[in-house]
Amino acid sequence: MHKTIANYPLGKPISNEELLTLPCDFLIPAALGGVITSKNADAITAKVVLEAANAPTTPDADLVLERKGIWVLPDILVNAGGVTCSYFEWVQNLQQFYWPEEQVNRELRRVLTEAYRQVVAVKREKNTNYRNAAYVLAIDRVARAERLRGTA
Repeated sequence: MHKTIANYPLGKPISNEELLTLPCDFLIPAALGGVITSKNADAITAKVVLEAANAPTTPDADLVLERKGIWVLPDILVNAGGVTCSYFEWVQNLQQFYWPEEQVNRELRRVLTEAYRQVVAVKREKNTNYRNAAYVLAIDRVARAERLRGTA
């Protein structure tokens, strides 16, 4: 069964481009990369963009959104839940010890809350945006791991 909303009688068809610029508090690009560009960023009215796709916002658009005061929570942070759960699954499989769903959710909430707090702390400390703060943390962690391995 394939149902769509394309011919819904109480709706009005709009383009994907129009969808990005509708008045809203939260805009969640979740399918394709590169959909928020310098060509449409000025028309975006959301207060927060939560990147649920890989790289949906181009660097030029990032600058426009920042100038407009629109927060952009980057994909590296927003998509971290799936990656974290994959890690939990890997650890459980290695140990042949499986957590109940409640424990997975509790641990995921703890990890993501701490990750967000760390990004916010770096954002404030460096007076930068969420994306740059997340990158600073990520690069610092890789550099630290390399130092601990003795390769840097």
